[in-house]
Amino acid sequence: MKTSVIVFPGSNCDRDMAVALRNATGHEPTMVWHKDSALPDDLDLVAVPGGFSFGDYLRCGAIAARSPIMRAVVDHARRGGLTLGVCNGWQVLIEAGLLPGALMRNADLKFVCQDVHLRVEEVQNPFSRGYQAGQIIRVPVAHHDGNFYGDEDLLDRLEAENRVAFRYVDANGDATARSNPNGSARNIAGVLSENRRVLGMMPHPERLADSALGGVDGSVLFEALAA
Repeated sequence: MKTSVIVFPGSNCDRDMAVALRNATGHEPTMVWHKDSALPDDLDLVAVPGGFSFGDYLRCGAIAARSPIMRAVVDHARRGGLTLGVCNGWQVLIEAGLLPGALMRNADLKFVCQDVHLRVEEVQNPFSRGYQAGQIIRVPVAHHDGNFYGDEDLLDRLEAENRVAFRYVDANGDATARSNPNGSARNIAGVLSENRRVLGMMPHPERLADSALGGVDGSVLFEALAA
């Protein structure tokens, strides 16, 4: 499997993402600088990692979404290429028009950094097919602008089309206000594109993808992609 990780000024999860992809696929990902204008040929997956691209100035992900490489990322995604955006990467994919909705400031206006429980809502896609529907997993979050917003029509459509990939829940699997770390509408933690080939999610699977890190729940996502 041929993969690439996009690197922006301010990215800080690019190496974590690369390690998770390398461990799952057995191949070293290509690190692509944001000023490049082309992705490697015959690319299977492009990952847009977490961090604080361009210092989160203007609006999280807004400047990064207009970097030269993003034209190639958008073309890759629209051709059906697999595209994964995590945390700031999800913000970038929304700003680039590849995923719907918006990611606003956390409801309590504070940076949140903690492990959360997620319920796997949808498994008929390349990213989460390694899990069981309804499975509860533990993955870290670390963000200040992870509050997913959409109007009721959009939220209803995402639910009806089974495009909510992950939802914040408690250890028992209940989607409560207390288990929601940022105020996201309907506890949504990850969303799929219409063709199910693009995933944006706020939690960091790459940060819990090795037993040395304290857990392997995140590794399932990368292994499913490699498979």
